[in-house]
Amino acid sequence: MIKLISLAAISKMLTDLSVIPALLLCVIPASLFAQQPVDSLRAHYVEEFPKKFSVWPVLKQRDLYFTLRDQQRRTARIEYESNNSFTFGFGAYLFDVTVEVAAAIPLSERSKEIYGESDARDWQINMVTKKFTTDAYYQKYTGFYIDDKSVTIPPGTPYPQRGDISTRNYGVGGVYVLNNRRFSLRSAFNFVDRQIKSNGSFLIGGSLNFLRVSADSAIISTRPPIDPINTGFVRVNNTTLAVSGGYSYTLVYNDFFLNGTMAIGPGNHWISYESTVADAHDTMMNLITTLRIGLGYNSNRLFGGLSFAAQSRSFNFEQVRLTSTSSIFRVVIGYRFAKVGVLKKQPRELLPIGF
Repeated sequence: MIKLISLAAISKMLTDLSVIPALLLCVIPASLFAQQPVDSLRAHYVEEFPKKFSVWPVLKQRDLYFTLRDQQRRTARIEYESNNSFTFGFGAYLFDVTVEVAAAIPLSERSKEIYGESDARDWQINMVTKKFTTDAYYQKYTGFYIDDKSVTIPPGTPYPQRGDISTRNYGVGGVYVLNNRRFSLRSAFNFVDRQIKSNGSFLIGGSLNFLRVSADSAIISTRPPIDPINTGFVRVNNTTLAVSGGYSYTLVYNDFFLNGTMAIGPGNHWISYESTVADAHDTMMNLITTLRIGLGYNSNRLFGGLSFAAQSRSFNFEQVRLTSTSSIFRVVIGYRFAKVGVLKKQPRELLPIGF
């Protein structure tokens, strides 16, 4: 009982978006306060660019969706997906900080007719250093269309739509790169530096995640009453605390690269849900998986590529198995410029006196 109260309190605190400035303070680069010495071994495998800054246009799509099926997997799954648009914008790496600003590309009227319209709010703060990565995120999606794999939808026919279904997904996570003197995880995803020789590293990490799925009426109502998936729940909350281990490897050929990253580990779930009959609580443990793929070109000045990352969590309640997946697809083309003037200063030199 003590654990449940503690996690609920944390969940309530993070729901308040006023904590975002505090999260920002948690990811201030350490280089603001100290100059890192040159690592001769790392320089043999990874090229850094302390005298350059970079800018780039970016096209990306973040998504959050979930699926439902019976625990024994005897019936076809139901997918609840958002009609989420791509975003386009620009990014820059300057003073050891990466910033991206992007705006949504409007959906076509035909797309809205077939898949409905979703309202997506998506914030993420992350820091990728030589040794570790950390990130904090908040996602709220409202409006989903339903793809029931037991039902065939003719081409051009609108999918069933539920504008009242809402999901919230937020949390924090981190990964430590064990072989950080010979391998750069960030070179394949934000191009801060460049992997010169093919190499990889084992990873260890952990995460704390909060997920809420809710609706004004029963989320499953299209299946026959005898179908075990048709429980008629209207809300489910899940808190997951997980640790993970994995491996990342970057294959380099001239200035081209291909990276694959996978991590897996146990996660404990604290579940509470509300059905049309009663409320209940449950706990369980299973495996949490994270996948990342990146490929592209990374030279002394020009860089670019595409990447895809996804994390899935599954948990059971009543006779239902719910799987939630958060993903991001990103395309970048950028260029490194020589620093001039004030850009040559170290971040700590720009801080106010007495900071």
